[in-house]
Amino acid sequence: MNQVEVGIIMGSDSDYPIMESAVNVCREFSVSYEVKVISAHRTPEDLADYAKTATERGLKVIIAGAGGAAHLPGVTAAFTVLPVIGVPIHTKTLNGIDSLYSIVQMPPGVPVATVSINGAKNAALLAMQILATSDKTIYNKLISFKEKIADESRSKNQKDEFGIFL
Repeated sequence: MNQVEVGIIMGSDSDYPIMESAVNVCREFSVSYEVKVISAHRTPEDLADYAKTATERGLKVIIAGAGGAAHLPGVTAAFTVLPVIGVPIHTKTLNGIDSLYSIVQMPPGVPVATVSINGAKNAALLAMQILATSDKTIYNKLISFKEKIADESRSKNQKDEFGIFL
């Protein structure tokens, strides 16, 4: 089995339907990953241990999804030097704006890359780009991925003989 390269963590299992798209990207790129539910508030010692041991366990990047107060990405970044990508999860109360603000407003010295609300797919693609800096296979898969989405976009311009989009 390959060493796990991407950690995908979330504060609650209710976040998994959003974070599953990060799992799917890892699978698409054949990158090993692990998924954990770890709460910055309910299990802070577990989170500290997870983040502190991430490098020695072989992780290269961590994707952390959190809603509401959304401290998970920032606290994770406080305990590791690995890149942490925060995914703000949509909330019923403030539509995820609270999550976004909590993740994006990190103090100097504790950076967290932040994607859009519910943007787990882009978080995983950013993780692939980070990994691609030292992995030619992932780099080539990203090139193919970019070509595929460009072709899909171009195909939207196809029209039938009456000028109607297909």
